[in-house]
Amino acid sequence: MNYQNMRKLLFFFLLLLSAASLVNAQEINSPDKNLTLTFGLKENGIPTYQLTYKHKDVIKSSKLGIETKDVPSMLEGFTVTKTEQSSADESWEPVLGELKTIRNHYNELLVTLTQKSLKDRFIRIRFRVFNDGLGFRYEFPEQDNLNYFIIKEERTQFALAGDHKAFWLPGDFDTQEYSTVTSKLSEVRAKMKDAVTANSSQTTFSPTGLQTPLMMKSDNGLYINIHEAALVDYSCLSLNLDDKNMILESVLTPDAIGDKGYLQAPSKSPWRTIIVSDKAADILASKLVLNLNEPTKYKDVSWIKPIKYVGVWWEMITGKSTWAYSDLPSVQLGVTDYSKVKPNGKHAANTAHVKEYIDFAAKNGLDAVLVEGWNEGWEDWFGKTKDYVFDFVTPYPDFDVQELHRYAAAKGIKMMMHHETSGSVRNYERHLDTAYQFMVANGYNSVKSGYVGNIIPRGEHHYGQFMVDHYLYALTEAAKYKIMVNAHEALRPTGLNRTYPNLIGNEAARGTEYEAFGGNNVDHTTILPFTRLIGGPMDYTPGIFQTKISAYNPENTSFVHSTLVHQMALYVTLYSPLQMAGDLPETYNKFMDAFQFIKDVAVDWDDTNILEAEPGDYITIARKAKNKNEWYIGAITDENPRIANISFDYLPKGKTYEATIYADGKDASYDKNPQSYAIRKIKVTSKSKLKQALASGGGAAISVKEL
Repeated sequence: MNYQNMRKLLFFFLLLLSAASLVNAQEINSPDKNLTLTFGLKENGIPTYQLTYKHKDVIKSSKLGIETKDVPSMLEGFTVTKTEQSSADESWEPVLGELKTIRNHYNELLVTLTQKSLKDRFIRIRFRVFNDGLGFRYEFPEQDNLNYFIIKEERTQFALAGDHKAFWLPGDFDTQEYSTVTSKLSEVRAKMKDAVTANSSQTTFSPTGLQTPLMMKSDNGLYINIHEAALVDYSCLSLNLDDKNMILESVLTPDAIGDKGYLQAPSKSPWRTIIVSDKAADILASKLVLNLNEPTKYKDVSWIKPIKYVGVWWEMITGKSTWAYSDLPSVQLGVTDYSKVKPNGKHAANTAHVKEYIDFAAKNGLDAVLVEGWNEGWEDWFGKTKDYVFDFVTPYPDFDVQELHRYAAAKGIKMMMHHETSGSVRNYERHLDTAYQFMVANGYNSVKSGYVGNIIPRGEHHYGQFMVDHYLYALTEAAKYKIMVNAHEALRPTGLNRTYPNLIGNEAARGTEYEAFGGNNVDHTTILPFTRLIGGPMDYTPGIFQTKISAYNPENTSFVHSTLVHQMALYVTLYSPLQMAGDLPETYNKFMDAFQFIKDVAVDWDDTNILEAEPGDYITIARKAKNKNEWYIGAITDENPRIANISFDYLPKGKTYEATIYADGKDASYDKNPQSYAIRKIKVTSKSKLKQALASGGGAAISVKEL
């Protein structure tokens, strides 16, 4: 017997031994047989599961259960009273997405667990095993012995098979806006203090607390991603690491009095997701999180459109201009008479200036213009924990809503509304319906909402059940007015854009704005697709061509940690149906040959091919534009220069295309010469191969059009 056969025999022996220690053990495989889920009960009737991929441990035996506050807990004393297995293989079309059609193919195990000592109270755990991973959730059916209950903590475990390399953010109930740390899990505790940087609202909970999506790579070559899907009426999931035993355990976001959730049967938890492969590209290609969400709730989706936009935003972020109309230290809505207030001379959201943005958008084929700082109240909004801060309908004296509506409509441009709540959720809900009516009356069909600062009601967190319900309320109310929503400082996505496709974007991570606040790490955008974007599209606001912030504000010495071409490539590598050309029109006018790619690139797609990828190092992606015979390729790298290996085998055979290649210049680098670039054209077919040099912090952006 050779060595490989001996290893397989030993593996199956250990698997049988493990299964023998479980009561009522159940096993289910993925459709391609590579993944195996085993469920069973350990001593005292404790439910457990384990997961293997190609005979390698992904999750070792791990406990499941819900600890409750007001009724006996759902942790032990269970017997298996029913098991059901089923399969599904179907396809569906997203309203907006990376693929025209998504396959939803899985095998399912539904286990009914009964606590005999509690008058036959029962719950169900539903497992779905896909070729790319596992999803499971708790279900609480309606019954005489389970009605209302309060969650003290969810006790789901993920027992890891080793000390994996991890790409992690500090666990926090209020923000994801931290730089990703790359380290072994055993190093989390030592690195946590430096990883927690200042934010306008933050609540860390443990020296080994981590956020999801959590991306990991094992020593034996497995890529593992842990997240959640379909987060509705439940608290957001975080993870706490037992760094001695390498066990991750769920931590739910508490409310103001420490409770983790209020449920009424029938109800269910979100799905807990584990995406796994021995290829990094498969993680990026996975649609598991979307597949675990329900189909769209809307009968009419014709009003939901992709958007490419510019905005009165970056000039305020850099400090060139201001959101506020005046320099008053304190204002009160309905009391402060702005007609008698002296303007500060730096207010960007004025009618004449916004018209310049509208003209630029119209000239260059963009869809919309975002304007921030248009409404009264910006003078003292930040950090005041102020309840009645904005009313979302009253403009400053220099912003003519009706005139700008007329002007934009005449040029075929939509205006994008901005609603900054300053964390005052009670105030936003107070004004929400009137604000949406105001939008419709003035030609706005999309809104960028913001939740900067601590939440009001005081004590609530950004990721608690209260706020989860609020975000969905704002989204579904917007749908009644055919308004698309792009929420910033809000909940990290869990695939709800399938069910509610007017959720056209989210921030929920460090975006481009941090380049003006000291800079993002050079590897930042090579990690985001493996972490933040697993749950849904991000409004990252790329396209910054003037990488020295001092060019706009001499007092700001920050600089963008990428080359100009890297910024262009992000339109392909960071998927979103909502893409901003983030820089100022005056800068784009100096680089119109490069800006041509931003004008051309699609934001909605028929097909996506992950050509090469390694988290934290590099990503190369090719995408086919929706309903067009055009392909766009983006390649990015971290601080290390490298050669991107680009194939064209996805092109139709027998046809010739012209590829316009926007590349880093030979002397380019993100820190010394970021604006150096070169443009060339070549002919390609499905047989072509391209080796393209990427500079330090650089990239390549390629448009491919049929001749």
